[in-house]
Amino acid sequence: MIFDWGGTLTPWVTIDHLAAWRAYADVLHPDDESAASTLAATVFAAESAAWLLVRDEHRAFTLAQVLEGVQAPFDEQALQAFRGYWDQATHTDPDVAPMLTGLRERGLRTGVLSSTAWPAAWHEEVLHRDGVLDLFHARVWSSDLEYTKPHRAAFEAAMAAVGVDDPADCVYVGDRPYDDISGAKAVGMRTIFVPHSDIPLAQQVPVEVTPDAVVQRLSELPAVVDRWLT
Repeated sequence: MIFDWGGTLTPWVTIDHLAAWRAYADVLHPDDESAASTLAATVFAAESAAWLLVRDEHRAFTLAQVLEGVQAPFDEQALQAFRGYWDQATHTDPDVAPMLTGLRERGLRTGVLSSTAWPAAWHEEVLHRDGVLDLFHARVWSSDLEYTKPHRAAFEAAMAAVGVDDPADCVYVGDRPYDDISGAKAVGMRTIFVPHSDIPLAQQVPVEVTPDAVVQRLSELPAVVDRWLT
């Protein structure tokens, strides 16, 4: 079982990406509102363009590359402010720990595959904070890859990480019809859709795809798996 992160393992929270970069810029320009506003708008525009490239070409990117692309400073203190703004959207769903425990008790391997610009360490620290890091056999973040979902290479990297060769032996769980469900099914995985996220319009791609199952809560997953195992 391989899981998406944001909007799947975490409840969906709408984030103001410009405000997040303003938190970054305010550290660099604490006494110059105009300079902070200009920097935030510039980096936000660059990040938005990078996500459009993810949508159209599935090219992975990192925060460092976004900042470098607009010649903005890569400042650790400012990054911590940026990350602090995002904390509201990083909390693991309470259903995750018991759900993963149940899957592992069934002998299933579990992993994460997330399209993200964040450093892997940030995600690992979040999962550790919430007590679920060690419940996954492997975790793959696109910031360490060349491609993001729905590119086949991203799913193959996750399969390799959890030690599975045949995509038919994998189930992918996600909240995005295009990136998650369509991408995983194209590789040959079964899919489970968690339909609670408000995907930004600019990131949406119309796709006709039917997941193998739909769950309203992650606590429903073990029962779905039990039906497939019998």
